Amino acid sequence: MPLPDTLFCAQQIRIPPELPDILKQFTKAAIRTQPADVLQWSAGYFSALSRGDPLPVKDRIEMPVATQKTDTGLTQGLLKVLHKQCGHKQYVELADLEQKWKNLCLPVEKFRAVLQLDPCGHNMEWIKFLALGCSMLGGSLTSAMKHLCEILTADPEGGPARIPFETFCYVYRYLSQLDTEIPVADTEVYLASLKDSVESRKNGMIGISDFFVVRSKM
Repeated sequence: MPLPDTLFCAQQIRIPPELPDILKQFTKAAIRTQPADVLQWSAGYFSALSRGDPLPVKDRIEMPVATQKTDTGLTQGLLKVLHKQCGHKQYVELADLEQKWKNLCLPVEKFRAVLQLDPCGHNMEWIKFLALGCSMLGGSLTSAMKHLCEILTADPEGGPARIPFETFCYVYRYLSQLDTEIPVADTEVYLASLKDSVESRKNGMIGISDFFVVRSKM
């Protein structure tokens, strides 16, 4: 025999004191991130929250971008979210990374397309995956390096976006070797020319203005 419905009065309902703030922060995060699939993203959000992991949340709302080489749905903001979640590791397990990718509502076939640029086993060096992601955003190697600097930098937004020159060289060589049209000698000559400028400042850092030139439209 089913139990009768129980009626509660307002005084009997206990609302956990932390619930309003959790829901407030969740709502703000959803507005900033603008996930394509709110339920999928929410599952990843609360799973990360329960484990104390970095949340799949953008720093700010991004305007739609239509400059990607392919329609990946990937943006610099989403790559930055992945970096916050994975950047503390030298190597990442691809199964875990794929789940984080899905939690950001990005198509899994595009994740696999990124990996096809440099096939590997069950794990991958994080900085290399990040570099491949940046290459999917930029129309050129230089543009990809600009995205990388803006993601990795500790400078405030709108600043010089500096990163260690050693990191810059490592990623530049990695991406250039994947492009069969770029001779190794040209890569080394280019990096040597940048090194002279970096060493003159004696801080070992390179910023976007050191290598990226914005061409004005005629």
